[in-house]
Amino acid sequence: MTITKRVTFIAKEGSEAKMKELLSAMVVPSKAEEGCIFYEIFQYENNPRKFMAVETWENEAALNGHKASAHYAIYKSSFEPYCDKKYSDELEVLG
Repeated sequence: MTITKRVTFIAKEGSEAKMKELLSAMVVPSKAEEGCIFYEIFQYENNPRKFMAVETWENEAALNGHKASAHYAIYKSSFEPYCDKKYSDELEVLG
């Protein structure tokens, strides 16, 4: 079963560039992970403080592997000073 997540981030005022840098740094290494089907970061044109990460994984094991990666640990330890709000819009499991 594939898992698709959409996670929204609202950057703090003036932190848009740093938030974009941190989130964008996740794309290439995440796409290289086993089980990654799709991984992209989008920045809203009408609200440059708002970003959405969309990721699809082959299964829960692949998603868990992603969460155990070194680049995920760097992101987790770095984003909070630049982020006003973070929330998951949806978690889909498709058969």
